[in-house]
Amino acid sequence: KRYYGMQHDQTIAEAECPVRTTVRLLGGKYKSVIVWGLMGGTKRFSEIQALVPEATSKMITKQLRELEADGLVSRKVYPVVPPRTEYSLTEFGRSAIPLIKHMSEWGISYLEKEGLPISDCARMRSWPEESSRSPR
Repeated sequence: KRYYGMQHDQTIAEAECPVRTTVRLLGGKYKSVIVWGLMGGTKRFSEIQALVPEATSKMITKQLRELEADGLVSRKVYPVVPPRTEYSLTEFGRSAIPLIKHMSEWGISYLEKEGLPISDCARMRSWPEESSRSPR
């Protein structure tokens, strides 16, 4: 199976390395932050964009398309004017939640050790549950 983002010269052995696979699936510039944001439930594009205000719409769209192509995120388009699109984690995407939580805790430990400021979002101690927010 060929995965999104896989280079043409990669071998099957390289593609199946667990660490490379995880990095490929969640290692985009904003992918982990998007998955983290979707842990709280379904979100519209503008809500996802608010999670990473420094990113362009084009970059967020690219990251969302990659996450969708890899089966981590589902997209639902409503046939209304103006069009409404909502994103949510798939079952496979929800399986990454423990990893995202560990990444956050590891990042907090590093920032504290280095004496660097920690943003409010990283200080969350009660994690949003994927079912805590009802679908629109």
